[in-house]
Amino acid sequence: MQTQQTQLTPEELSKDDFFQQLAKLSEEMVARHGKDFSMGALVLAARWIAENRIGGEARAGKPS
Repeated sequence: MQTQQTQLTPEELSKDDFFQQLAKLSEEMVARHGKDFSMGALVLAARWIAENRIGGEARAGKPS
């Protein structure tokens, strides 16, 4: 039986790196502050992304 090895694209490698970073951050947040805080923080971050509130202007308190 042949096994196919697929080489990841640069974009896929980048996404994989971010998933690894998110996993590590999530584990650290759960260990220090529990599941409820960690899930809330990640949901809030997703909401900010959906509302275009991530970025320099949003952090400076200016409306986007």
